[in-house]
Amino acid sequence: MHMPREPLEAILLVGGKGTRLRPLTLSAPKPLLPTAGVPFLAHQLTRAAECGITHVVLATSYRAEMFAEAFGDGSSFGLSIDYVYESTPLGTGGGIRNAASRLQGGPDDPVVILNGDILSGHDLPAQVDLHRKKDAAVTLHLVEVEDPTRYGCVPSDSSGRVTAFLEKTPNPVTNRINAGCYVFRRSVIDSIPAGEVVSVERETFPGLIADGAVIMGYAESAYWLDVGTPEAFVRGSCDVVLGHMPSPALPGAPGESLLLPGASVDPDAVVSGGTVVGAGASVSAGATVHGSVVFDGARVGQGAVVRDSIVGRDAVIDDGAVIDGVVIGDGAFIASGNELARGLRVWPDVRLEETSVRFSADV
Repeated sequence: MHMPREPLEAILLVGGKGTRLRPLTLSAPKPLLPTAGVPFLAHQLTRAAECGITHVVLATSYRAEMFAEAFGDGSSFGLSIDYVYESTPLGTGGGIRNAASRLQGGPDDPVVILNGDILSGHDLPAQVDLHRKKDAAVTLHLVEVEDPTRYGCVPSDSSGRVTAFLEKTPNPVTNRINAGCYVFRRSVIDSIPAGEVVSVERETFPGLIADGAVIMGYAESAYWLDVGTPEAFVRGSCDVVLGHMPSPALPGAPGESLLLPGASVDPDAVVSGGTVVGAGASVSAGATVHGSVVFDGARVGQGAVVRDSIVGRDAVIDDGAVIDGVVIGDGAFIASGNELARGLRVWPDVRLEETSVRFSADV
């Protein structure tokens, strides 16, 4: 007999401008950028539904209307979705507090907080279980990283209780960091001041710890990635396509590449490393495309090489051009003889005529 699911609510923070991903985010917010063939958030929403979440409140700010256009009422994910808007960005805490107006649960119910730029394969139901068992105010997902200086560092005691919350610091005391997925007791969210700019990382968490509230750390080393930079964004898309980060939203079987409807790849081209070739996009004979995201309608010419890069919608990489670790904006044209590398970004509709930019001696 199928038990009805206990309702579980989540707030998904998607208010950021995605400045680190420009120029791609000039036309769409980061959480809507195509990732492994679907908008990035589709991976989070399908996983949320799979983990037992029934109601999601999307906390939006930048280009808010585009989210409702993309996801509607959430029924296609088996969720109900509400949208709240911040006219001025309120920070993580202010955004969570603002979104809480649409929550339906009681003061003791758990509320899951998800960040719109994290790809995580961790066991969310286990995190919620720990939260309930310990009757915690907040339970944080923690991951271990090699370089914790770039993140908030979170030490905990032998029982898993968090003892401090240290924002980015040059000498971290632990390599366990805040992975950006929280379970809050609803009443704790309601105690955040309304309508103010508040950071949960800098204000709410340290304040709760100082007051002796129980904040638990749920440490798990599953797949985890912050997709805030172009390199990480490409990596995330490729990892989903390759199956390293399993996602029920992937529109096809995992493999070396994903071709969307109407994409054409010449039999003499090599497309690999988890590359997505977008709808109506084409890859010509002799071209090599590895570990990249080619957006809808883009064209990769004969013998061109595209590695670890993003090729924007309707952009053209002409015959023999080489791009490596580069972001090409929508509608840009990169003519033959150009060789672009090392994080270069080309803005939308820019034309680089033949042999304009090279990163190596012209042979």
